[in-house]
Amino acid sequence: MNTRLAQVFSVVLHPLLMPTLLLGVLFFFAPSVIGVDILSPTVRVTLLGFVSITTFVLPALTIYYLYRAKYIKSLHMQDLADRRLPYFVTALLYALSTYFFTVQLRALSEISPEIGIVLGSITVSILLVGIISLSWKISAHGVGIGGCFGAILGIAVKFSQTQLLYPLVILTVLVGLLISARLYLNAHTPLQVIAGLSLGILVSLLTVWQFV
Repeated sequence: MNTRLAQVFSVVLHPLLMPTLLLGVLFFFAPSVIGVDILSPTVRVTLLGFVSITTFVLPALTIYYLYRAKYIKSLHMQDLADRRLPYFVTALLYALSTYFFTVQLRALSEISPEIGIVLGSITVSILLVGIISLSWKISAHGVGIGGCFGAILGIAVKFSQTQLLYPLVILTVLVGLLISARLYLNAHTPLQVIAGLSLGILVSLLTVWQFV
């Protein structure tokens, strides 16, 4: 793996994109599990667009503002001090997104409360990353893709969703590529990546098993 390819994997599999990826897989491979099977594909795509705006676009713009305002030194947030404020702000934005999809969109919440549950579990993961980042540099990329993998795996096993097998296989390959990329770029130590991956998987599996 060369540097350019490692950077591409780090961007394409950025943690802020994981909620869109996760819900996209569930919307179209296991819609009955989360109650969106009664919605047309067009409505699901539109809903996924709203998820992307609240969980990717708004947090990304906020982090860019923090950079431009010199609250953080780099968008890559390589220094531990640069990671704390963005993670806590992102956790707040995700909490607001969870509130929006569970309280403001009451009709949707009654059909698919699982959307709010998934977003809530991601919020918890981000908050934990922020807390850990007060003293240690855990891999947010690992947490993000680990959460995505854990949620899909948990739903596949709990609800016998065999159609999720192919997404799981592809995601397993992506996990390996992303871990390799982060290590190749010296963004994290092996322990930091493994800790992030484990945290993401654990939180998402517990959420699926207890609340979905």
